[in-house]
Amino acid sequence: MVPIWLLWFLASNWVTGPEPEENDGMGLWVVITAIVVGLYALLWSAVNRPLAHRSSLMPRTYWLLSVLATFLPSTALIIYSP
Repeated sequence: MVPIWLLWFLASNWVTGPEPEENDGMGLWVVITAIVVGLYALLWSAVNRPLAHRSSLMPRTYWLLSVLATFLPSTALIIYSP
């Protein structure tokens, strides 16, 4: 959830712009987000590759369901957050 939330946070702040009192810009957030999302993607693919081979699903179906299962909880929380 954290990498997906970081992407949402970065995108929403990029569109709306930083607060007037923030003088450091978004550069640090881009670096932090890239590192966290990169590590998450490596771990996610390392876990799912062996599971995809053992699954009885077609590869395309497995990867689609895997991506949806990853994004669905975070997307729901982002949409329904106050």
